[in-house]
Amino acid sequence: MSAAGSAVSPLISGALFAAAGAFVLLGIVVFYRVYRGPTVQDRVIGVNIVGSNTVIVIALLAAAFGRPTFLDVALVYALLNFLMSIAISKFTVERGEVF
Repeated sequence: MSAAGSAVSPLISGALFAAAGAFVLLGIVVFYRVYRGPTVQDRVIGVNIVGSNTVIVIALLAAAFGRPTFLDVALVYALLNFLMSIAISKFTVERGEVF
């Protein structure tokens, strides 16, 4: 058992890594929507999904490695992702790009 967290069994750790990998693949697929659009709103939602998947992957890796300090990073990233979504949405509304 490490000083930073509790030991995780190899079976559970493997399952957490597999789930993290699945979310990474989902994020790669969503990048298509970010790249292709066709509207600004589609791109904003795509970036928000990728950011949310990143938070989930960081949390899963924190559990797999038994390092709860990674959860602090995930929390900060989640807050930044939320603020980015609000800022971009406000910017697009002010520019009149919302249909």
